[in-house]
Amino acid sequence: MSGGQPLFVGGAWVEPDGGHHPVTDPATEETVGRAPEASPEQARAACAAAREAFGAWSRTRPEERAELLGRAAAIIRDRLVPYADLARAETGATLGTARAMQVGVAAARFRRYAAVEPAEWAVAPQINDAGPMGRAGVMGALAVRQPVGVVTCITSYNNPWANPAGKIAPALAMGNTVVVKPAPQDPLSVYRMAEALADAGVPPGVVNVVSGRDVCVGEAVVASGDVDMVSFTGSTAVGQRIAEVCGRDMKRQLMELGGKGAALVFDDADLASAVAGIGTTFSFYSGQICTAPTRVLAQRGVYQRLVEQLTGYASRLKVGDPREPDTVVGPLISAEHRARVESYVELGRKEGAVVVTGGERPALERGFYVAPTLLADCTNDMRVAREEIFGPVVVVIPFDDEDEGVALANDSDYGLIDYVWSGDVARAFRVARRLRAGGVGINTVGRNMEAPFGGFKKSGVGRDVGVYALHAYSEVQALVWPG
Repeated sequence: MSGGQPLFVGGAWVEPDGGHHPVTDPATEETVGRAPEASPEQARAACAAAREAFGAWSRTRPEERAELLGRAAAIIRDRLVPYADLARAETGATLGTARAMQVGVAAARFRRYAAVEPAEWAVAPQINDAGPMGRAGVMGALAVRQPVGVVTCITSYNNPWANPAGKIAPALAMGNTVVVKPAPQDPLSVYRMAEALADAGVPPGVVNVVSGRDVCVGEAVVASGDVDMVSFTGSTAVGQRIAEVCGRDMKRQLMELGGKGAALVFDDADLASAVAGIGTTFSFYSGQICTAPTRVLAQRGVYQRLVEQLTGYASRLKVGDPREPDTVVGPLISAEHRARVESYVELGRKEGAVVVTGGERPALERGFYVAPTLLADCTNDMRVAREEIFGPVVVVIPFDDEDEGVALANDSDYGLIDYVWSGDVARAFRVARRLRAGGVGINTVGRNMEAPFGGFKKSGVGRDVGVYALHAYSEVQALVWPG
């Protein structure tokens, strides 16, 4: 071995054709490890290995697949500390987040799908009159979930544990085989996941991992004729390009794309709850999360108080080394992304927004940090209000009445998760139903992990999480017979 991370193809650890590139700790700017650069030929070989393994894996008993996922969950839990240390170093997440929300959630997702659920449903019998299709009779029917086949899983950099686990676990539970292409910024954790699955007994070719900075690797695992479905988490722009390729070959798609979550805060809202929820944008993954409430719509009666309290909240957050237990805000993933976020803050200034707090780099010697930033007096036509910044930046826009608030919230290319804060629960639910978003948090930013997850408009295609992920990674077959 050359000292870098090998690829995982066909059950074997394989040296990459393109050598290795360094993976950088965003907090220290030091090298964490060396990630492999697959060639397009190796990417296609991974797809071919998954195709070869599909027949036998799809015919295994669901109970056997569930047992394997359960063993993988136990292995990941047992290795929580070293796996979380690597995740923290690769992503810049705080240690608590790496343990609980990255590796911990991944283990929980494998455990969630380590259970056999019914894959057949009886359809109500139908009485048919005699005609060209046959004699009169009663037709019985059964709907059966079948695996799609080979699934390419392209995962995001902000959570290299929970995101791929949320794809791999339900895909395997349904009898699919997978080729995983992790983000180039932090792929090492995904290879540790492959390691855990191999140790749990996954057959050769059922799980494959190939990575690289060159777009040709992603293009190869999307365009391969061996692939039946692509599950992608990432930007809308990349998702659109993937969808074009999938459309040519009629491949199934599951797309979880960008977001610009609107948070409507009404005059009667519990401000402490709203501030704590919106404040997660400043801290959780340093705003590098598509579900963040980044676009705050505040009713005028509460607007000034909300801006003041969000300012106070942001100013109290400790920004710094993710290894320190009291750190709340870690770095962004890379110097390039930091420059992008900073350019948006400067753009906001030029557009007329007021930088109430933040907007500068903290006084730290190393690391790709941006201070939690609040832009007030914004309008919904500003680019900072319309485009996904993906950093610890919140914009605040005032509105007068319910209809205007809903109209502003819906005036967006995105529609992943929106939020409503109001003391009037009936109004909160009424407003939520009017929002064009795949999910709405009502007086909370919490999630129900069995609820369907996905977006309207340019925020995605399809739904996953819970039983909806089993639907997403399956085809439905109808069996019909004379009763």
